[in-house]
Amino acid sequence: MLDVLPIFSGDDRITRLFTLVPGSDFGADALSAIDALGGRTVPWSEARGRSYDLVVAASPKGDLRLLRGPHVLLPHGAGFNKSIPGEGSADSASGLDPAYLRRTDHDAPIALHALAHPDQVARAAATNPRAARRAKVIGDLTLERVLASSPLRDRYRAALGTGARKLLVLVSTWGPESLIRKHPRLPARLASQLPYDEYQLALVVHPNERSLLGSYELTERLTPALDAGVILPDPHEEWASVLIAADAMVTDHGSTALYYCATQDRPIVSVHQGGGGELIPGSPMGVLLDRIPQLGRAEKIVDALRAYRPGPGHAAAEAAFAPPGDAVDRLRSEVYVLLGLAPPTHGLTPRLLPSPAPAVRVPAAFDVHVETNAAGVRITRHPAGTGLPGHHLAVEHDAVGEQLSRSAGLLYRRPLPASAAPVGLAWTADGWTRHALSAYPSCRSAAALLPSGGCLLRVRGHEQTYAVQVEPRSEEGRIVRIDPAVALSAVHARLVSPQPAPGSPTVLNCLIGERTFRIALRPATDAEATQVI
Repeated sequence: MLDVLPIFSGDDRITRLFTLVPGSDFGADALSAIDALGGRTVPWSEARGRSYDLVVAASPKGDLRLLRGPHVLLPHGAGFNKSIPGEGSADSASGLDPAYLRRTDHDAPIALHALAHPDQVARAAATNPRAARRAKVIGDLTLERVLASSPLRDRYRAALGTGARKLLVLVSTWGPESLIRKHPRLPARLASQLPYDEYQLALVVHPNERSLLGSYELTERLTPALDAGVILPDPHEEWASVLIAADAMVTDHGSTALYYCATQDRPIVSVHQGGGGELIPGSPMGVLLDRIPQLGRAEKIVDALRAYRPGPGHAAAEAAFAPPGDAVDRLRSEVYVLLGLAPPTHGLTPRLLPSPAPAVRVPAAFDVHVETNAAGVRITRHPAGTGLPGHHLAVEHDAVGEQLSRSAGLLYRRPLPASAAPVGLAWTADGWTRHALSAYPSCRSAAALLPSGGCLLRVRGHEQTYAVQVEPRSEEGRIVRIDPAVALSAVHARLVSPQPAPGSPTVLNCLIGERTFRIALRPATDAEATQVI
């Protein structure tokens, strides 16, 4: 609804009022979203007692017919892929169900049923020819926003902290067949399976599930995944920004996947098991799920994504959406005819999606797995406690509890923000690393990340301190950098090994996924040792 209403923007002849048709189990959060935007809401008891020049609705269900005035029905979701058991007509697509589209002479008329694809008009005509006479192909205004915002992909990824990682998005519809119901532990399992420095994960949950559980209950249930860094986008606008930023997707049978498929043909795999009666065979999602890889176990996620072949995603989007580009103008022309008004003369383009700003829990303790070969030292990090212990536990001091700090093999500290205290107090890099090794007897190495970008590392039993500097990579006009904490784990693994410690400058290759980074290791200078952190 909020994607559509900007067609009236800039017109002082129009007043927008919002009401919630009673009967839904998921309505509370809808009104909260309107209140957050400052929209004026009208109680249903008051709304049904008035007449309107136009009633715009995103669903034909409930007692909507009691609102007096010509009705405009909008597409709800994409593709009309689901049938809700026990609701309306058997086997009818939710949103095209004739049980909700029939109107008597005493009901408010449907003046326009806006649809997104010619096939949807044909499907409506097959079940309710009378209602189909008011159906027109308008397009999907949410899709228009997504496509218009696609050039902002790099901005969205920067806001999410994705960097050079691959962003894997899990999308869940609502109901008993949804990902969040069938596979509630899948986000946490994938977070434990995929290397943290190679993949970022996000989970898009249907607003109905959020409304049913409440945000607090949902986040408590997802705590293991969220603590491992999984992002939980807001259901209004933010979910769409995350889809644009994504590199790959895991989906159930919900229509959100079709918006993802419409942007670019990137890998997508399914966890929908079928047999529940919700998915309509031959619908765009039904065809898509028949043609993409199935994810059986979280451990097979990389193989499943590699098994995807381009084509199915693009074809499914074409089956759900008419060619995009003019849905805004089409809908504005139609509704202003119904209003009996001339449309405003100013042009109108889809509003760009804002940058996402989810609350992200960034892990600060990692089980670090190390593999040394002729090419260098391969580092694979997983958030602590999500999988098997590794070569060492790397912990960021001042960002975790004391128990993890005391268990660390490598303890490191990042520079603190500048203090506004009238009399300042701060560690030097050398002072803090000495203190850390004294305060934490189990710690083998302590390191300070320097404001200059390098690191100072002290290893228990070594006379000298080391300066660690990781070189960025250049890739097709872009610069790729790794967190210095990753480089510290590679150097730590080298220096605590039985090999003799280097007495002169040396270069170490650190392997992260398919990338190799060069790390320079040398004795630290007095200037580096006395840097304030």
